[in-house]
Amino acid sequence: MDDPSNAELAHRLEAMRIDLKEDFRELVGLLEKKVSVERYEIERKNRDEVHVAIMERIQAIETAREKERQDAALARQKAEDQRRADRRLIFSALIVPVLIVLLQAYLAAKGAGS
Repeated sequence: MDDPSNAELAHRLEAMRIDLKEDFRELVGLLEKKVSVERYEIERKNRDEVHVAIMERIQAIETAREKERQDAALARQKAEDQRRADRRLIFSALIVPVLIVLLQAYLAAKGAGS
């Protein structure tokens, strides 16, 4: 039987120790790349807070836009009401006096003709 010598066993043990050392270094490197549970929870909480803040901002923008639409509709309604009032004023200030003058002229002409 070929039993390895003590030197050969020592050499093999040293090679295994070097392999294990490299494996542990690789394992430590992989573990360092992993995020701890605490950090993951903190980052998740921060993401959730940012998400909530963004949603609140979107809601505020939508509310402001709706208020702007309502204000614009109210302004259009006020402008339309003002136009109606202006038309009534023009009618009463210009047309009615002309009609009164014409009516008086007609009545004067009819009265003079009798």
